[in-house]
Amino acid sequence: MKLGCIGDDFTGSSDLANTLAKQGMRTVQYTGVPAGDAAQDVEAGVIALKSRSIAPDAAVAQSLAALSWLKAQGCTQFFFKYCSTFDSTPDGNIGPVADALADALEADRVIVCPAFPGTGRSVYQGHLFVSDTLLSESGMENHPLTPMTDPDLRRWLALQTKHAVGHVSAQTVFQGADAIASALSGEKTRGKRHIIVDAIRDEDLMEIGSAAVDLKLITGGSGVALGLPANFGCTPGAPDWHGQSGQALALSGSCSNATRAQVAYHAAHHPAKEISAADIIQGHVTPGDTLTWAMNADGLPLVYTSADPATVAAVQDRFGREIAANAIESFFADLARAAVAAGITRMITAGGETSGAVIEALDMAELTIGPEIDPGVPALRAGPSLVVALKSGNFGAEDFFEKADGVLGA
Repeated sequence: MKLGCIGDDFTGSSDLANTLAKQGMRTVQYTGVPAGDAAQDVEAGVIALKSRSIAPDAAVAQSLAALSWLKAQGCTQFFFKYCSTFDSTPDGNIGPVADALADALEADRVIVCPAFPGTGRSVYQGHLFVSDTLLSESGMENHPLTPMTDPDLRRWLALQTKHAVGHVSAQTVFQGADAIASALSGEKTRGKRHIIVDAIRDEDLMEIGSAAVDLKLITGGSGVALGLPANFGCTPGAPDWHGQSGQALALSGSCSNATRAQVAYHAAHHPAKEISAADIIQGHVTPGDTLTWAMNADGLPLVYTSADPATVAAVQDRFGREIAANAIESFFADLARAAVAAGITRMITAGGETSGAVIEALDMAELTIGPEIDPGVPALRAGPSLVVALKSGNFGAEDFFEKADGVLGA
């Protein structure tokens, strides 16, 4: 294995694995730290953790355990993947995990770049944009677990790390890999260990990847990994894939603007059933009843809890944030287990927490990477008779659910 990657959630890890596979690296996604060694032909290993919203000490411990396994597989470079919307809080995990990994690897220059132009995420003058809107005005300020209220990545990361935060501007990035590498060295000389690097185009990401050829640790969204495979002699190519026939089910627990639009589109064309957190908590709806509805529905049934921010806030105020979130995750986990036992062969999930709950419930220890459905979302094979798509809440076109089912079945 050449490149070792650690992701802080399951959807983001599949996003990263998709990026690497498209650029020609033989990539496997693992759920948690594997018990045994990787297959000899794996070039990039992506260990998916569910560490984004847990206590920093726990996130650091899990990430260091993943790093230890990846080092044992022979990796020479390492990547810490977090959300392209820098999903965190002032007391969040991005800074502590980056600090711990950098310490363990004795890395003195660490790129920080959550840009992903293919999905509208760009970093300019140290600020994170979603399309033409600052992150803090994009809807992410309403995220129920990690509201983002400051688009200045330098300020936000400085709240989480013990190290000074530097910056490489877009004007430097546009000059190419040599200029970027020189600027990174200059920031290190000035005592800056974590360095925000601007990027607004895929070309920028390729140049950043080239500049990172000798770096031990890179951090960011999956976009900045675009240029890394070339450093290992890889060239772009399509992964092997065969789809899965049978019955499909879509599950959505995300309340992002993108997913809510996708749910509305799907509900206008296919069977869709809304499940409220209040009904789950009060026992008015069960996974068994919901599965019966889904198995008898025509087309691609969608079960969703996605709601507008005001509704989510009202439920959290009534029952408590953790109780509401745990109830939804447990519901989807139980529903997923029952669905696969009943013969579901294609499963589509939207939302990081929802996807994580489903992966853990179905014990998907290893996922092979298939073709891209939408930017950042690949088809994944979880077993001989099960294929899945794990969508981050903010990703995907309006018709994502039906498009995903088409790719999974092809």
